Amino acid sequence: MVEPGGNLSLKPLSFTLVVFAMALKAQSSEPVRDQARSMVISRFGIVATSQTLASEAGAQVLEAGGNAIDAAIAANAVLGLVEPNSNGIGGDLFAIVYEAKSGKLHGLNASGWSPSGLTREFLGSKGITQMPYLGIHSVTVPGCVAGWEELRKRFGTLPLSKLLAAAIYYAEEGFPVTEIIASSWGTPATVDFLRSHANSKNTYLPGGHAPETGEVFRNPDLAASLRSIASHGRDGFYKGRVAEAMVAISQQMGGTLAEADLSEFHPEWVEPMMTTYRGWKIYEVPPNGQGIAALSMLNLMERFPLPEYGHNSAKALHAMIEAKKLAYADLLRYVGDPRFSRIPAAEMLSKELAAERAKLIRPDRASCRVAPSELKPMTRVHGGDTIYLSAIDKAGNIVSFIQSNYAGFGCGLVPPKTGFMLQNRGALFTFERDHPNVLAPRKRPLHTIIPAFMEKDGVRIGFGIMGGWNQAQAHAQFVSKVVDFGMSIQAALETPRFTKHTFEGCDVGLERRIPISVRQELERMGHEVEDLPPYSGMVGGGQAVMRDGKGVNYAGSDPRKDGAAVPEGPPVFGNQVGRSCVVRTP
Repeated sequence: MVEPGGNLSLKPLSFTLVVFAMALKAQSSEPVRDQARSMVISRFGIVATSQTLASEAGAQVLEAGGNAIDAAIAANAVLGLVEPNSNGIGGDLFAIVYEAKSGKLHGLNASGWSPSGLTREFLGSKGITQMPYLGIHSVTVPGCVAGWEELRKRFGTLPLSKLLAAAIYYAEEGFPVTEIIASSWGTPATVDFLRSHANSKNTYLPGGHAPETGEVFRNPDLAASLRSIASHGRDGFYKGRVAEAMVAISQQMGGTLAEADLSEFHPEWVEPMMTTYRGWKIYEVPPNGQGIAALSMLNLMERFPLPEYGHNSAKALHAMIEAKKLAYADLLRYVGDPRFSRIPAAEMLSKELAAERAKLIRPDRASCRVAPSELKPMTRVHGGDTIYLSAIDKAGNIVSFIQSNYAGFGCGLVPPKTGFMLQNRGALFTFERDHPNVLAPRKRPLHTIIPAFMEKDGVRIGFGIMGGWNQAQAHAQFVSKVVDFGMSIQAALETPRFTKHTFEGCDVGLERRIPISVRQELERMGHEVEDLPPYSGMVGGGQAVMRDGKGVNYAGSDPRKDGAAVPEGPPVFGNQVGRSCVVRTP
C-alpha cells in the first residue's frame, strides 16, 4: 500500500507479522503428547493383541454376537498360528475376567503340571543335576486348551467351532507374516534351533528357511489339531490323536509324559490378589505366578513421592529399580505351587513389610546384592516370549489374558502331525530340596506369565505387558504412569521403560528415549546402565482396555509389537463371521 506522498506503508505487513507470531505462540503452547498413537475409543467392544489378524478375529467374534471372553479365545487361537515364536496350544494360559453383571473378578490358572514320572531322582539317574532349559525334560502339560474350555463353559456364548474358525482358516489358507514376528523367527539362533528336530523344521521352516516379512505361511497340521478341538472340546486335545502324538514324542526322546498326565489335568479358578496403590485397587493372579512381585513392588513404590520426582527422572527410576530388586528377592524365596507348600502371600503383601523393606533403599546408591544366593541356577534362566491380549465388550465385560510357550517356540519338539511345539515351562523348577519351587511330580512351576487388572471410582482397566521376568516390573511401571503421572493407557504403554531381567547385580536396561542426563545420574548412583533401542523388545509389549464408568470403552496397543486395538463394528452389515470363516467338518 502506498501512502499519500508516495511513501510505502508498513502497517499491513506489521499486522501480518503480529498475527503470524501469535499463531506460532499458540502452536508452541500445544500440550506435549507422550504417545504416537491415539487410543481406540468406542461404545462397542474392542480387542487389543500383538498381531492385527488376531485382533480382527476377536472383533469379528464380537460382531457375531460373542462377548469379550469369546473374543479373547478366538484371538488367542489366531495368535498361536501367526506368532508361534511366542505362544500356542502347547503352552499355558492365565486370565482375569471382570464380569459386568455381577461386578466380580475371577482368576483362571491354566498352567500345566509336570509329568508324574518326572522326578529329581529320574533326572539324576541320567546325570542331570539341574533343570534342563530345553528338550523333553523341560516339558510340562500344556494348559492352554483346558483354559479355553473353562473360560468358554463359565462365561462364553459361542461354540468352539465358531471361536476357532478364523485360526483354522488362516492355518489352511495361509497368512502373510508380519515384521517384528518375522524378525524374531528368522534370527540365526532361532533357525538353528528349529533345525534341531525334523518335526520342528518341517513345521516352521517351510522350504528350509524362516518366512520373511510378507511371505505367506501355512500350517495345515495345526489346522487339523484345531479342528479336533473345535469338534470335541478339551478331549480333542488331551485325549485321542493329539494326546497320543504328545506321548509318542515324549517316549521317542526318553521323556516321562503319560496319557493320564494329559487327560487328568484341569485348570484352577482362583481369587485374584489385590493391593492398593494411591487409592487404586490393583489385582494379579496369585502364585504360582510372579504377579505377587508386581504388587509387592507397588507397595514399596508407594513409600516414595514419585509424582514429585517426575516421570522417568533419575530419582523415580532409582526408587523403582531398587523396589524391583527387593520384591523379586521375596518372589524367588517364597513362591511355588501352593498345592505343595504354603505361600505367605498375606505377609508378602502387607503394607507393614513394605514400610520396613523400603528403608533398605538408599536414596543415592544402588544395591547390587539382593537375590538369595542359593537360587542362582534358576535365576539365570531367561524366557521372554509370550503374548498378552485384552478384550472388552459393549456390556463392559473385560478379559485380561496371557499365554506363552515360555522361551521362544518352546522346548524344541513338535509332536508328529500336530503343528505346534510343546512348552519348556518346566525349566523354571529348581533342584533345591527344601525350596517351594523344587521339582516334584504333577507340580506347577513358578510361572512368569501374569495378567493384571486395576480399578477406581468406576474406571476399570485390564492390562498386561509380556516378557519373562520383565512382566511384574513392567506392570508396576504401567500402574505408576497411569496413577502417578495421569497418562492415558496408550501413553502408559508407549512411554519408555526400564527392565532388569537378572536378580543380582546393578545392571539395568533403559530405553534410549530416556534422556542421557538421567542415565548418567543413575550411573553415578552405581547402576550399570545398558542402552536399549528406543522401542526395545526387552521391556516387553503390552495391551490394555478400559471402561470409563460412563459406558465408553478405550484400548491401547504397544508399538513394540505388530498388533493393534481393533474395535467391533456397528451391526449394519450382518453376521460376517458366519459367512467368511466357516469351519468345515471333516
